[in-house]
Amino acid sequence: MKKETKWFEVEENETIGACMDRMAELGFQIAGRKEEPLFAEVDGQPVPVRQIIMLKGIKEN
Repeated sequence: MKKETKWFEVEENETIGACMDRMAELGFQIAGRKEEPLFAEVDGQPVPVRQIIMLKGIKEN
């Protein structure tokens, strides 16, 4: 059986739980998580804006 994987980004105004619900509606189960900072340049200096949270989903076909 082949497993399909897909990364889901937690939207800016969305909770992690809401993203997990969205994944479940599409038949995916959570299999991993990664975070990375998002920066903006202010006066030539990088300033952290927010964390980007990605959830890895797997679905058996």
